[in-house]
Formats: sequence, C-alpha cells, structure tokens
Amino acid sequence: MVFGDGTPRKALMTALVVGTILTLINHGDQVLAGELPPMWKVLLTYFTPFCVTTWGAVTGKRAQWQLDFSAKKDG
Repeated sequence: MVFGDGTPRKALMTALVVGTILTLINHGDQVLAGELPPMWKVLLTYFTPFCVTTWGAVTGKRAQWQLDFSAKKDG
C-alpha cells in the first residue's frame, strides 16, 4: 500500500511544495539574512508532509480495500 499507485511520487511532490512553503515561513528570515537554518529542522519540515501524505494514502487505500472486501463477502 505504501509503494503502490504512485504514492511515493505523490508524497514526494507534496513534500517538496509544502516543505518549501513551510521552510520559507519558518526560516525565511534566517535565509534572507544569509544564515543557514539548522539542517535537521529543514529536513523535518520536508519529512513531515511526506509522512502525512503517505499515511493518508495508506489509510484511504485500506478503507477502500475493506469496503471492497465486505462487498465481495456480502455478494
């Protein structure tokens, strides 16, 4: 479920867009001042939307799988 149906690609694209926006919001002042924010914070800023997107995809697929399974069982 994690690796199928393009989930990693979608999660990566979401992480790039959302992570960049959040990095600019949270660390934009440091970047504009010519400073580098702590790299671990930047990595977490990208990793979090990747995980959230992946989790959402997995739970959605799981819910659909359960519906499909119960429909086959009843029918």
